[in-house]
Amino acid sequence: MEKYITDPRTGWKYELVGDYYLPIGTRFETADQDAPVDRERANTPTAVSPEMSQIVPSSPTDDLSNQTPDRPAIGHFGRAHAEYLKRTQRHVYSQLVAEGKLGSYLVHIDKQANAMLDLLIRQMAEREGVTEQFKAADQMEWVRRMNSIGNRAIEIINSELLNC
Repeated sequence: MEKYITDPRTGWKYELVGDYYLPIGTRFETADQDAPVDRERANTPTAVSPEMSQIVPSSPTDDLSNQTPDRPAIGHFGRAHAEYLKRTQRHVYSQLVAEGKLGSYLVHIDKQANAMLDLLIRQMAEREGVTEQFKAADQMEWVRRMNSIGNRAIEIINSELLNC
């Protein structure tokens, strides 16, 4: 059996994991970026083989899009973690997509990262003496320091929480 296959009708790529082919890719990727894809057919439920009918998503868009009240939007950190999973942990990404848990997992990661970002910025600003009084005295220096603190906090989150 081939390690990777492509459905010629939809352009979706699949990776052989054990005895099953699991979908890989994103809502913007196709197997062959240069090949034209029939968008009407790509949005209809299809399967490469009868065995795969249980794991093929109903459309090329996964649950990263279309914010609704019951499905909150995935922010910057969630999208960054999704890219990390696709790049380095394909089996985990494919399993989350197949189980329909990717969106809720990424929303959870995004909320954790944003809470950690707020806490880190607050703690670092307090430790370095970047206060409202400092802001009133020298606004440009306050902006420089806050940008520096924000960038360092993002780097900490990327390395510690998101593994990016």
